[in-house]
Amino acid sequence: MGNSMRSTPAPPERPLPSSEELDSDFLAVLSDYPSPDISPPIFRRGEKLRVISDEGGWWKAISLSTGRESYIPGICVARVYHGWLFEGLGRDKAEELLQLPDTKIGSFMIRESETKKGFYSLSVRHRQVKHYRIFRLPNNWYYISPRLTFQCLEDLVNHYSEVADGLCCVLTTPCLTQTAAAPAVRDSDSPVTLRQKTFDWRRAIRQQEDSEGAESPIAVDESLFSYGLRESIASYLSLTGDDSTSFDRKKKSVSLMYSGSKRKSSFFSSPPYFED
Repeated sequence: MGNSMRSTPAPPERPLPSSEELDSDFLAVLSDYPSPDISPPIFRRGEKLRVISDEGGWWKAISLSTGRESYIPGICVARVYHGWLFEGLGRDKAEELLQLPDTKIGSFMIRESETKKGFYSLSVRHRQVKHYRIFRLPNNWYYISPRLTFQCLEDLVNHYSEVADGLCCVLTTPCLTQTAAAPAVRDSDSPVTLRQKTFDWRRAIRQQEDSEGAESPIAVDESLFSYGLRESIASYLSLTGDDSTSFDRKKKSVSLMYSGSKRKSSFFSSPPYFED
């Protein structure tokens, strides 16, 4: 028979990067590209890209979320190292990225300081985005508070990921990780309820029936309500009792922690941090 028609096989699709690659260096998209006013964006703000090649002011990159491959200008992206060290963005863009949806409280990034050349800034999402200046000593050690220095930025990140130590909160995940955990579902067999005394109405009615014709009907009321009254009085006395030592101790601890108190102790004072 004659030559048969053979269809040309479609080129294989480029596989998406593995999960291990998500933690390495990447490009962070700072704004939708192209602008929605021009055409539907190829890459969107907050998207993470893997570099294919540097085209001199342009990057050829592939999206880690969609697998789409295209070119993007260098002014629309920031280089990211170690997952949290951002290069090429300012304070405003840092706040925009840290306020994207699904960004957890404690998400953070370290970036070059705009106000102090040669220094870095730690930007953290809390109730609002907070910025802390990271100083560098002549021996290239780093610190946010002078009382605690670190040999490298990674040690600094590891420390504040374990304890806030004066920051607005503990560092949780690098910016753009977007791995917010789903709300925890409580077990149906262990609901959270208020602790209260179980009241037996059958027993109360039986006592009321047995007490008919008694000399003092007040005894019935006492059997029904005296328990709750006694509990209330006991709770009140436990809060306003004569234990002056415990009261003074509580009052003292509050005054020490209060930042405006003249009696503030140096043990509870926050380390001097500089907002950037």
